Amino acid sequence: MKIKPLVTATALGLGLGLGTAGLASAAQVTHLGGDITEEQVLSAQQAWGDALVAISNTYEAEGIDAARELAQEVIDSAYGYDMGAVLFKPTLAAAPQTFRTTPAGALAYFVGHSDEYSEDSGFALKGWQEVTIENAAILISGDVALTMGNVSILDADGNTTTVDKTWGYHLDDEGTLRIVLHHSSLPFSPEE
Repeated sequence: MKIKPLVTATALGLGLGLGTAGLASAAQVTHLGGDITEEQVLSAQQAWGDALVAISNTYEAEGIDAARELAQEVIDSAYGYDMGAVLFKPTLAAAPQTFRTTPAGALAYFVGHSDEYSEDSGFALKGWQEVTIENAAILISGDVALTMGNVSILDADGNTTTVDKTWGYHLDDEGTLRIVLHHSSLPFSPEE
């Protein structure tokens, strides 16, 4: 299964029609020119959320090999590793492997089972059922789009994990938005 444009990965590439990712309208959209539309950005975000749930469901139904294969396809189609290093800082990655600038690092984070990244347990294998994305703002300029907001992920037990998420997209030569920046962190909670 080859996933082509990220903006159509959910419905066409994965063929899943899961409807698992929800999007709230951005509080603020700044468009400084270029060919990227807000709809493309929202579609790319939804495709990422649907892919996360699909990897989790694939793991549950078919095991680690099938989940790894799907995760690799998602990384190859959604992220811009073929254009250079991706600025990927996962939520639960620790030094000295905090930053995942290579496809191998991203794959290990999503599905674990890596000798090189032995601390990774596989973020995408946690029984995720639904992803909701709420943008605080979107900035579009030329062939780059940046987003910042919250991503809430529902697990099989009904627990929701919310992370602060920043994505940077680059419009590639085929007209596909590719993730070139992915920063995720747990929200700050001041001690009481």
